[in-house]
Amino acid sequence: MNRCPITYLECSKNLYSEKGLKLLSPTLKSLSLLDFTAEELRAEAMQRASKMSIQGVQPKLSAILNIKDGLFEIVDKGGRYILKPQHQIFPELPQNEDLTMRLAESIGIEIPLHGLIYSKDHSLTYFIKRFDRKGQKDKVATEDFAQLAGMSRDTKYNYSMEKLVKLLDDYCTFPAIEKAKLFKLVLFNYLVGNEDMHLKNYSVIVRNGKVELSPAYDLLNTSIVLKGDTEEIALSLKGKKSNLNRDILVNYFGKERCSLTDKIIEKTLETVQSAIPSWFNLIDISFLSDEMQEKYRTLLQKRINIVGL
Repeated sequence: MNRCPITYLECSKNLYSEKGLKLLSPTLKSLSLLDFTAEELRAEAMQRASKMSIQGVQPKLSAILNIKDGLFEIVDKGGRYILKPQHQIFPELPQNEDLTMRLAESIGIEIPLHGLIYSKDHSLTYFIKRFDRKGQKDKVATEDFAQLAGMSRDTKYNYSMEKLVKLLDDYCTFPAIEKAKLFKLVLFNYLVGNEDMHLKNYSVIVRNGKVELSPAYDLLNTSIVLKGDTEEIALSLKGKKSNLNRDILVNYFGKERCSLTDKIIEKTLETVQSAIPSWFNLIDISFLSDEMQEKYRTLLQKRINIVGL
């Protein structure tokens, strides 16, 4: 019995479930394999890197969905999706990112449409729909926090979470609402071992006349990938990047720095705590290997214990 890599639903002998195809488009009847191997996708990403507006450590490709022919097409301009193939060094990043985004969604963190698709060598490639595009040509106003802070790609780690909160005050229409979102996101990233949330992994977006935090992206458990890395957070919090605990994350960051009420903090903690059983279930049915699933579970349980959930 196959499991759909877009929905995690069982799909008999098919590669994708009907629901998974309909998430991509209500009229999509089938989806062909990507006409590249993982190695070929990485080569394509390297050749096209200078033409993409999105850069980073992971190889990325811009793509459109050809609904009529039922396939993703790689493009240089006008892409509505980002594809991330398997990395040549770091194992199972697509499966890791897809799972982590699902865990985030389960506690109400807004995320774009995303999933996994098969290449012609049956390797899995991660896809995510761009939230900074609307319709055929329109761009949605977005800026990452490196831009807001006047920092560059080279200095994206030279900042603190305290100063990041100040950016919400300076730029967001309703800062108090965005601080509650940020608190949940920071707590989540600690629990799932995402230590790479630098300034370029946070953005604001203009929607319905409001400036607010964008949907979350680039969420993955980096701790089980970057062996030997002792940092737990990319931007320092209370002068620390490791040995975080409940007091620092909840009392200091949530209550003191984000100025959240006890009621909002308690509701956030309850939301996370109630989702934890489903998190372990999702890990069990994810597309990670047994070894990586075990590493994910072990780290998650360790962090849950530290926070006291």
